Amino acid sequence: MKRKRICLLIIIFAIGLWAKGGEWFPKDIPFGDDVFKEVSDLRQVSDQKIYSDAAVLAEQKSGRILMNKQGNKKIYPASLTKIMTVLLAVESVSNDEKEILMNQDIFQSLAQSHASVAGFLPGERVKIKDLYYGAMLPSGAECCLRLANYLAGSEEKFALLMNQKAREIGMKHTNFVNSTGLHDPKHVSTAEDLEILLRYALKNPRFRKVFETMQYRTEPTQKHPEGLLLQSTLTDYKDQLKPTNGSFLGGKTGYTKEAGLCLASWVNIRGKRYILVTAGARGDHQTRPFHVLDAESIYQEL
Repeated sequence: MKRKRICLLIIIFAIGLWAKGGEWFPKDIPFGDDVFKEVSDLRQVSDQKIYSDAAVLAEQKSGRILMNKQGNKKIYPASLTKIMTVLLAVESVSNDEKEILMNQDIFQSLAQSHASVAGFLPGERVKIKDLYYGAMLPSGAECCLRLANYLAGSEEKFALLMNQKAREIGMKHTNFVNSTGLHDPKHVSTAEDLEILLRYALKNPRFRKVFETMQYRTEPTQKHPEGLLLQSTLTDYKDQLKPTNGSFLGGKTGYTKEAGLCLASWVNIRGKRYILVTAGARGDHQTRPFHVLDAESIYQEL
């Protein structure tokens, strides 16, 4: 009987301590079954062998990091850069139905770079909104350069705006020097910073609409009377990226020889949304899609 009374007193004391704000556990750790599942997921995903040199997996709503493999390592972001380019454009342009001219000098600057293009032509008048999709889906460099010139007067000045925005949203280890992600030793970021960028960008409804689109036809122009059909670079992998217990919501690929294969993707699994950024997977467009394989294996663990 005495032992029961002692146990009861301990329970009452514990309840009182909790009610007055006593901390048995740190405040940022959730209680209940979810915490055990998240810790389990963290261990399983972290132990998973992945091809990418750097990877960060996070819950979109809370920003909670569930996996971090060298997330603070300096990387070349390649075309994941275009997430920032399109974000700045949708935040800055009030009338994206406006038509602007695709200047010849844009295409001359890209001639030697082997950059991916959406398919717009010199002298074509294109609606600004179509440039968002051209930059994001087929990763069109001509779209990025035209947006940069339109918004800032030059790509160099646009890069200043990119870096200003990066600092504002907490990207502490990023430096942009261009709007496309074409290789430059000074054009660097981290997987952690890119996760911060995408999480921020997805709060913007106009950006989110572009990011979750897999196929889009532009408005008719004098150069493309039926419009230009744009397809995401992930079109061939959308079924592979679909989680077993959820849906694939959108993504952006990146590749340069120096950056390797990169991917920023967004999924819904069991009612929760997750962001995954991977970078530095060895390979190219002729090898197996190691960035996609990484995303597939990581999402299967959730």
